[in-house]
Amino acid sequence: MSALTITYALLFYVATLVLVVGTAAKISSYVRTPAPLKIPTTPAPTTAAGVGLRMAREVVFFESLFRSNKWTWLFGWTFHAALLLVVLRHLRYFQQPVWMAVEFVQPFGTYAGFAMVAGLAGLWARRWWVDRVRYISTPSDHLMLALLLAIGMSGLAMRYVAPTDIVALKAFVLGLMRLDWQPLPADPVLLVHLALVALLMLVFPISKLLHGPGLFFSPTRNQADNAREHRHLAGWAAALEK
Repeated sequence: MSALTITYALLFYVATLVLVVGTAAKISSYVRTPAPLKIPTTPAPTTAAGVGLRMAREVVFFESLFRSNKWTWLFGWTFHAALLLVVLRHLRYFQQPVWMAVEFVQPFGTYAGFAMVAGLAGLWARRWWVDRVRYISTPSDHLMLALLLAIGMSGLAMRYVAPTDIVALKAFVLGLMRLDWQPLPADPVLLVHLALVALLMLVFPISKLLHGPGLFFSPTRNQADNAREHRHLAGWAAALEK
């Protein structure tokens, strides 16, 4: 077993542990955070079913972003939709045999890589060229976009510039899952791509990328506009009244 294989195997075990535990801890914190006020962004639905429909539109179509800024919506929605296809395409490395749905998405996932990079490039350009956005952008905003863009471009490079042995790569990934380590191809572009993915997994729980799960815990989105019909009490306030 080469030192390269051992290093990357341990790296991905640590990255997976940090990703799962860190994200779970953040979500647990979101669950425990009280919402003392009714603050849904109006116009808001007045029923639980309406809230569910609103959340679905927000998650799938980025409804509020579309109403706010069409260019930002275009780049953001393109990136997220393409990322979903790319992730679904990569599921083949974790399955044996590969599910039919994952096989079906393979050609779409290939070209989605270009859409993902284009969406990221648009979002990053917006942080440089739009004055009000540049003013509030922090170094971490630029670094996260650079990291995601580097992952996308290195992935495309493996596909079109410096192809790697995907059979050996799949054996390595399945070996990690089965605790039966297999040799990792020593292709430079592949090693850079995997290192960047591991870095993303490590920083995800402490980054703004948590807006994904955080959306479901936003009071402005998950509350019904029924303050007149039902008195709203946070958990701690309800306990004080007993």
